Amino acid sequence: MQYRTFGSLDFKPSALGFGAMRLPVLAGADGKPDFKRIDYPQATAMLRRAIDRGVNYVDTAWMYHEETCEGWLAEALKDGYREKVKVATKMPVWDVKKPGDFERILATQLERLQTDCIEFYLLHSLDAAHWECVVEQGQLEAAEKALADGRIAHLGFSYHGTHDLFEDILAATDLWEFCQIQLNYMDEDYSAGRRGLELAAGQDLGVIVMEPIRGGMLARNLPPAVEALWAEARVRRTPAEWALQWVWSIPEVSFVLSGMSTMRHVEEDLEYAERSRPGLLAAEELALVARVRDLYRELGPIPCTACRYCMPCPQGVAIPSVLELYNDAHMYGDASRQRFYYTWLDEAERADKCTACGECESKCPQGIAVSGWMEKAQAFLAG
Repeated sequence: MQYRTFGSLDFKPSALGFGAMRLPVLAGADGKPDFKRIDYPQATAMLRRAIDRGVNYVDTAWMYHEETCEGWLAEALKDGYREKVKVATKMPVWDVKKPGDFERILATQLERLQTDCIEFYLLHSLDAAHWECVVEQGQLEAAEKALADGRIAHLGFSYHGTHDLFEDILAATDLWEFCQIQLNYMDEDYSAGRRGLELAAGQDLGVIVMEPIRGGMLARNLPPAVEALWAEARVRRTPAEWALQWVWSIPEVSFVLSGMSTMRHVEEDLEYAERSRPGLLAAEELALVARVRDLYRELGPIPCTACRYCMPCPQGVAIPSVLELYNDAHMYGDASRQRFYYTWLDEAERADKCTACGECESKCPQGIAVSGWMEKAQAFLAG
């Protein structure tokens, strides 16, 4: 395993961190995946395999797997594994609505994780609305108190807002020691972006990169034109490795979080991490990645990463599934197949049940105008 620096902290993180947002799950009574029912044996085996191969950072959050992930993680790290890793979890800042909520949620997280101290604690998914929650409810002051009494060791934030706000948040307090941003070759200028990465690293903050493969979209169901571009490369890599190595090649990146769903993902990502180096990709390889990026931008109309922050929908719409079907139909030029798959969705989950309430749009890290796309998707997929 390769290890990197983490800002000014005395911690050498593994190049690959274990993201616990997309764990394998069991089926519900209806036969569909139940994201609240983590497959404990499989997920635990995956995590322990990663740790055995050198991964030393595990990331979870209050909301992951419908608030069951932190409890799973505590169990998965038993039998001597807890001492081998640093654990990160996140405060759902939007749920802090009155005095005492921050303390209550943190106490619950400590209990779920079966610990007295969380090593790395993040204010979750900051954007303009969520930052307003932080300021109005005094959450930085509450976090400072938790730092002082040892319930958390290091404070950071995960980010999904604009670049200008990112700068403002960095300057808001000297409590920050690290941050977590979305970065991949498709989103170099999105949100904090490459500029934000360099700014934070220049202030000696550790910078964690999430969504390096854009929720898996850069690795599966490749359009033929994209496959043809990758085939031109002199060095053979899978599309997933191209995406990861692009991020790892950036010196300012502390490490990459990968949300792995199968043991195969774990094994592959471990191999890629062992080959990673800052500056690994040559100029001609970076140029090839840029060509792939430009082609994808021509093909995919909706920038959804299937992170599921929009779920559950109050009306029951299967938002990520609908957006994926719409995107796939346009990227792969096979509308008939995607329209057929659309019929597999329960009628209650289809786009025409959207009432444009806007709740999903307030949660979407990509800023997608979901209700508008639901109307377009219904017209296209049900046509």
